[in-house]
Amino acid sequence: MLNPADAALAAQLPQGVLRDAAPAYVEEPRGRIRGLAGLIAAPRDADECAAVIRACAAARVPVVPRGGGTGLVGGQLVADGPAPLVLSLERMTAIRDVWPEEGVLIAESGATLHEARQAAAAVGRQFPLSLASQGSAQIGGVLSTNAGGVNVLRYGNARALCLGVEAVLPNGEVMRDLKRLRKDNTGYDLRDLLIGAEGTLGIITAASLVLAPVPAETGVAMMVVDSPAAALSLLALAQARMAGGVTAFELISGQGLRFLDAAFPDMRQPFDSRPDWLVLIEVGLPAGLSADAALEGLFTAGAEAALVRDGVIAQSGQQAADLWALREHIPLANRHVGAIASHDISLPLSEVAHFVADAGEAIAARGDMRINCFGHLGDGNLHYNLFPAKGRRREEYDDIRRDLSHLIHEMVVARGGSFSAEHGVGRLKAADLARWGDPARLAAMRAIKGALDPLGIMNPGAVLV
Repeated sequence: MLNPADAALAAQLPQGVLRDAAPAYVEEPRGRIRGLAGLIAAPRDADECAAVIRACAAARVPVVPRGGGTGLVGGQLVADGPAPLVLSLERMTAIRDVWPEEGVLIAESGATLHEARQAAAAVGRQFPLSLASQGSAQIGGVLSTNAGGVNVLRYGNARALCLGVEAVLPNGEVMRDLKRLRKDNTGYDLRDLLIGAEGTLGIITAASLVLAPVPAETGVAMMVVDSPAAALSLLALAQARMAGGVTAFELISGQGLRFLDAAFPDMRQPFDSRPDWLVLIEVGLPAGLSADAALEGLFTAGAEAALVRDGVIAQSGQQAADLWALREHIPLANRHVGAIASHDISLPLSEVAHFVADAGEAIAARGDMRINCFGHLGDGNLHYNLFPAKGRRREEYDDIRRDLSHLIHEMVVARGGSFSAEHGVGRLKAADLARWGDPARLAAMRAIKGALDPLGIMNPGAVLV
């Protein structure tokens, strides 16, 4: 039974938008936070979404937008304070239109990344944003966090793949700006303001997305290297040899491979022993160029330069999928072990190897832990995760967990990096942004927030504290 305040708000909402309470609306993947929810609303279109926002503004009820719930920084949950209305985009799933000749697709925010990629593939194009969670991650959430993924090196992150948005602003007005233009210099770019704002400035309800040609020739290889420094040199060599043809360049550590052994013992790995470091490379080339030959040439050149010690090149689509499966199962294996602390960081490429070495020494000085460092080396985005020593539980480290994250983030910021590379700030990193963010930039952000959302109802506590 609803309390009087929720009942009064419910009476102001469009008929049929309310959903029954369910654990999925107040959970997050790692189980560290349990959220609150007063009402749960799932509008069917932008106008219904606008009506919900207007009703919440009038009642001064906070609104927390929810996509697929795959976020890892708590942006989709409020754990304390007044219970918010949780606004789910789950019913806004249409692919509204596709223009293959223009390379544009319009999708509603509740459509999953997988559905958008399928719609592009059906017309012979690709939506090149690729995440392991693409079956549940929704377009609205991907844009609201400016998600990255494995193909940022070639295609850019979510912001680079969006031409226009339809959005409900905090006053309940609908901004209909689903343009399909590559060039549009008509004032402030509100699209870019909403992308990455994590629902604090409005609710993205649909987007015009950029499609790309499907490369005629693709190839995948895994190569063993001695260190992150050698991996970076191999990346530079690959880019010089293939002139824009490198689609993905992933760094994988031996610790990650050993976690895969424990969590997925039936998963075949390409090397008999577990090397300390290796890279997963994908290339996409025009017709007439052999991806396999390009990778073979890279392996030879890398070996001659003492950058590569071993390697395999996929000889079929299935073998390529198997190599990618190893990379994509690493986060699942991490979850099987249970991390003490996880970090989504980015660094200038020239700082990556130094950071990995220095951070390893700093962590070793603070206790017995295992480090799984992996990620999108091509764009400097690492997932630097700390795990209990073998035979110990992560709860044993609870008293130092925050200090460890502070240490990692401080080392990253000191090297000109970011403590939030592709997962957003959410609530879990809002204090870090307040600590290390540029004061003038933070002041401008707060001014924008105050101007667009003077009542402070849009995802309060996320991004800014």
